[in-house]
This record gives sequence, C-alpha cells and structure tokens, in this order.
Amino acid sequence: MMRIFILSLTTLFFIFGVNISYADTVYTVIRGDSMWKIAVKYQIGLSEIINANPHIKNPSLIYPGDKITIPEINDIKSIEQEVIRLVNIERSKRGLPLLSHNWELSRVARYKSQDMIDKNYFSHISPTYKSPFEMMRNFGIKFSYAGENIAYGQRTAQEVMNSWMNSPGHRKNILSPNYTQIGVGLAIKSNGTKYWTQMFIRP
Repeated sequence: MMRIFILSLTTLFFIFGVNISYADTVYTVIRGDSMWKIAVKYQIGLSEIINANPHIKNPSLIYPGDKITIPEINDIKSIEQEVIRLVNIERSKRGLPLLSHNWELSRVARYKSQDMIDKNYFSHISPTYKSPFEMMRNFGIKFSYAGENIAYGQRTAQEVMNSWMNSPGHRKNILSPNYTQIGVGLAIKSNGTKYWTQMFIRP
C-alpha cells in the first residue's frame, strides 16, 4: 500500500548576495560510452547533457573521441550535500537509520525549486509538475512512501535545517522512520534568494 506523508513548507526571507560558481567539464567519449552512462557518471540528467551539446545531432550515436560538455553545478551540489549531512546528523541523534542520497531525486527536487522561481509561486502544488508525487512519478522515481519539504530565503544549509527542525511538519518528515532515501534541490533566484526542496522516499 502506498502512503503519502506530510508536505511542509516554510519561509524566511532575506535579500543577500551569493557567490555560486558554475563550471562546465568537457568529457572525451571512450569506447562503450553512451549519453546515459555519461549522465550517470556525472550524476546529472540526460536531458541536461543533450541540451548542453547541440553539436551532437543524434544523442544515440556518439563515438570515441567526441567531446561532450557536462554542465556541472558543483557548488550547488555541495550545499545540497550539506543539507543531507545535517539531516542524517539529526536522525543519528535519535537512533534512526541514515538516509541515502538519491541523485536522481535531487535532480527532481532541483527542478521543483527552479520551477518555484520561474513560475513565481511557493507551494507543494506546481503549475508545471502538479503534486510532488506526480512529479516524482513523471521523472521515473518509484516509491511506496514519499514526502516533501520546501523553503525559501534561508541563506545556508544550516539555516534551512534550523527552520525545518523548528517546524513540526518539516521535522516529522526529516525524522520519519518510513523513508530510506533523500534528494535535496537548491535553486537561486536572480536577486540571490535561495529556494530549497527536500524530497523523501521509500522505494
């Protein structure tokens, strides 16, 4: 039986500057590679790689020696990983199993955060993707339990964790024994405001 747990949101608004760097990597295709294998290697979506390489006319046909641009967001991923680390610290304090990072779920969460910026809303229900559960399914994420936390305005991983842990609904998701995997997605508005999404699942 599938069970869908609490959706929780919080806001704490600040205007501030940020220093997030984006750097692309150029990967040289070797024998046996496919776009999908490269996507998994770099833990980034297949569509993102395809969009970053318009010179590859047929993504199903790549050859040794081809140069593939990998759009990397290592600074963003580092902040997301810090949120996951802090979640597991809270769970560890209470003797709960640690959550494993699901990079594909983080990708979905990142899309959700960006969508809130692009469509100027703050809600679990997206005008683009509908509910988080529909969104997960549409991205191929399978689950028996699922939940989502969202927030915006917090400047750091620690700040957003403090906000979530001080809110009963968010805290319940973070400390739920029903979840085994987590994805965290961060997106940053042009004025520097950070939008955060946590997604939790049990396959």
